[in-house]
Amino acid sequence: MEESRLKELLQAVRDGSLEIDACVKQLQTLPYQEMEWACLDHHRRFRDILPEVVYGPGKSAKQLIAIVESLASRGGPLLVTRIRAEKAEQVMNGLDGSSLSGALEYSEEARALYIENPQYLEAASRRRGYVAVVTAGTADVPVAEEACLTLRLAGHKVKRVYDSGVAGVHRLISRIEVLSGSTVIIAIAGMDGALPSVIGGLVAVPVIAVPTSTGYGANLDGIAPLLTMLNSCATGVSVVNIDNGFGAAAVAAMINTRRD
Repeated sequence: MEESRLKELLQAVRDGSLEIDACVKQLQTLPYQEMEWACLDHHRRFRDILPEVVYGPGKSAKQLIAIVESLASRGGPLLVTRIRAEKAEQVMNGLDGSSLSGALEYSEEARALYIENPQYLEAASRRRGYVAVVTAGTADVPVAEEACLTLRLAGHKVKRVYDSGVAGVHRLISRIEVLSGSTVIIAIAGMDGALPSVIGGLVAVPVIAVPTSTGYGANLDGIAPLLTMLNSCATGVSVVNIDNGFGAAAVAAMINTRRD
């Protein structure tokens, strides 16, 4: 139930125009929408950093159109992750813009469809803290941009430090002020996955490590950096799953919110 509607109900109970039992009945209205192939959680916006986020792969354009239309009609922000440009175009062409809460856009770098919400963007400008997003190489940028977009939609400031892996650690050290001034760091790396451990040894800031599938054969599609990060000897390093920029951003947003 939207906050404005909840206030109306409570006000009606207080002034006597609505009986308590009738109010309870309305409050018990299901907070989700059952569709043919989805069950949308419209109350997630009240419990989490964002309204329900849609994972794009495995869904047809027709399914995504119906899901996006329903979610967006209740107000942004909206995020559909891991969607290819061709399917994103089909979804955008199949939607009636008048039913959406804002402009539906596609980020090729983040591989995501999204709608921004001015209230969340305004919240970002008021926050004291920011999230530093660091990549070992340029090949890790798509995962990083997924994290950055998620954070922006959720109302958080981001500072990027890209292509600063341990093969040239002086690049990382030159940005130490940005890292140490952040509330939390998202460190993204493939290959040997050593970046989060190095960062964890340099600054007293929580580090969320994201292994990527970037690398040659022995990288094993991200298993090698995942194991490296799980075995980090640096303190304050936690790990999310392979290529999971969204998951890292969700944790970072919660930490940054707690600071405020």
